[in-house]
Amino acid sequence: MSESVDKYADIRPYNDDEVADSVARLIADNAFVDVIAKYNLPRFLSNFPFITRPLVRSQLRKKWGNTASVEQVQHEVADYLNKLITRTTSEVTFSGIDKLDPKQAYLFISNHRDIVLDPALVNWGLFKHNMPTVRIAIGDNLLQIPYITELMRLNKSFIVKRSAKAPKEMLKALSQLSAYIYDSLAEGHSIWIAQKEGRAKDGFDQTDPALLKMLQLQGRKQKKEFAEYVRELKIVPVSISYQYEPCAIAKAKELYHKQQHGQYVKQQGEDIASIVEGFSTAKGHVHLAFGEPIESGCESPEELAKTIDQQIVDSFFLHPGNYIAGGCTQAVIDEKDAAAFNERLAKVPEELKPLVLAMYAKPFHRKAELATSESE
Repeated sequence: MSESVDKYADIRPYNDDEVADSVARLIADNAFVDVIAKYNLPRFLSNFPFITRPLVRSQLRKKWGNTASVEQVQHEVADYLNKLITRTTSEVTFSGIDKLDPKQAYLFISNHRDIVLDPALVNWGLFKHNMPTVRIAIGDNLLQIPYITELMRLNKSFIVKRSAKAPKEMLKALSQLSAYIYDSLAEGHSIWIAQKEGRAKDGFDQTDPALLKMLQLQGRKQKKEFAEYVRELKIVPVSISYQYEPCAIAKAKELYHKQQHGQYVKQQGEDIASIVEGFSTAKGHVHLAFGEPIESGCESPEELAKTIDQQIVDSFFLHPGNYIAGGCTQAVIDEKDAAAFNERLAKVPEELKPLVLAMYAKPFHRKAELATSESE
């Protein structure tokens, strides 16, 4: 076991014996303490860190001082998520989760609409159904700030080294990642990973075959056929749908900027702002549909990508906004829901409206296309 810990030391989440030190580092981190103060204390106090920091540190020590295991951290996170769900959603519902085996480790591959909420809600569903929570894949682009790294690794996140650019360095990083995912599953730890790098800002959920090729690196090392190895991984597609798309205007701004200027360069701290916005804004009804473990339709990375997409599109829960944006007049839409969607749309800058509408319409049109192709 110690050998495998050493092998993945730079990417794996923290173990129980590292939790207390990590919590101590967080409490000592001024930047972290200032963020907690900003969102929890009266605004006028934020100009007086000599008052707020001792106050916040004292509260954190009281609340977290005795935290010494990953399990305790998961209970703290569940408590926070419970409050967040109550405050920012009308309800969170699940389907398919009851058909999964609580004793089996799965590789959950989901569509990606929110940086942190997507895996957090997958974990919430598992936690509520008395199943072990997952280890979460997270890009190193999000770990520019020390306290974010601490929080993520405390919360069972492992690091995907996106910053590796040289071919040799990339292959080494991807091989390590592939082996870590395989070993985690073999040891009984489920994994969550997004179907592609980055969120689907245009509402188009599509699996990147490159992700599946990365998973196969460990299978190739073991000289296993692709389909055989995939069956071993127990891949379960997960379709996450938000009544109100997280960070919709920010996503549309990025798409608009790309249309106008050909590219978009993120500002420093933009990802953190997206995380905070995703957590704090109203999301309405959120539904997570857990699919079936993939046994067939997996002879090649491209075929597997289509199989995953089919489950994600097919089980995507359409909200009133998806029907309205998709131009579907047959759907029975509650007047209150329609008014709420149109009210949100009215706040979108005029030049961004077509992009936001397309974001909501895309799942509706893809589901319709899938139904048509299945009936032919």
